[in-house]
Amino acid sequence: MTAYRLFGAETSPYSLKVRAFLRYKGLDFEWITRSRETETDFRALARVATVPLLVSPDRPVSQESTRMLFALEAAQPEPSATPDDAALAALSLILEDYGDEWLNKCMFQQRWGNKPDRDQAGLRALVQLSGGKRPRAWKKPSVQIAERMSDRLPLVGASTENWPVLEASWRRFAELLDAHLKQHLFIFGGRPAFADFSLAAQFQQMLLDPTPAEWLKDRAPFVVAWCENMDDPKAGGPFADLPALEPTLAPLFAEEVGKTYLHWAKANAAAVRTGAGHFSATLESGAFEQSAQKHAAEAFNAVNRFVSRTLKDSRSLEVFLGETHCLQAFRQAQKPADADS
Repeated sequence: MTAYRLFGAETSPYSLKVRAFLRYKGLDFEWITRSRETETDFRALARVATVPLLVSPDRPVSQESTRMLFALEAAQPEPSATPDDAALAALSLILEDYGDEWLNKCMFQQRWGNKPDRDQAGLRALVQLSGGKRPRAWKKPSVQIAERMSDRLPLVGASTENWPVLEASWRRFAELLDAHLKQHLFIFGGRPAFADFSLAAQFQQMLLDPTPAEWLKDRAPFVVAWCENMDDPKAGGPFADLPALEPTLAPLFAEEVGKTYLHWAKANAAAVRTGAGHFSATLESGAFEQSAQKHAAEAFNAVNRFVSRTLKDSRSLEVFLGETHCLQAFRQAQKPADADS
């Protein structure tokens, strides 16, 4: 029996995120595709009906991808995915949460909001559930899957009213990231950090869907190449220092992260804290409305606490977040985040 067992799906960005991390760490694991054949084993272990699910030799079963990465990083420190510079470690966690909680909305909207993508994704999900084979009677069930997922668009914040914001957001981020990756092998230099695993997994999913895939291949070729590399990444060198990264890293925060994700995350966390079922976040492009998401609030509060602690000793992080217009959002969110800790 291998040390780790990972229940996942090729259609799940969080599954790909954890699988790539296990590969990066060189850990022996068994990849188990969730399907009808493996459903009994999955259900016997799962608390919630979602993948990934990681069975570890010395830890409880986990279904939260970021916690999995932290646990694996502690169990197998090398090759490291955490920059020694505390400022870079904080920036990595911000981008990781951006990928998990914001870019995922964009991916979900592209997959289930566009008809050709929705039709292909429905069939892809059916084939996965059927153990890799397309059933004889596939049309009706694949349509049912597509319709069910499409109905979930408003729940994750990808309602029709929010589509223009999400569409502009992921494209802007992809172009900025492409400019950065043109200069660097990974986001923080010569080896991947937590941010790489989260962000790449979302873009890898977009590359499965025809509409965003066509755009990415045309407008963000370095992102596409990085996604291919992130399927089984290897450390090519040390992490870079912030001054070397800043010319192309800062625009990611100034032009995108601080204008969308931070405003949304802060508003969502406030809504969850006060018990509001629905909230509106004021973004630069206008109002963004959706139902409050408890898990996303917990994730942002954890990032906010890490940033708060790091700011006490890291002048470079304070300067970077200030110059990219992100510092105020964290300052405003720190008091409620501390109250939650």
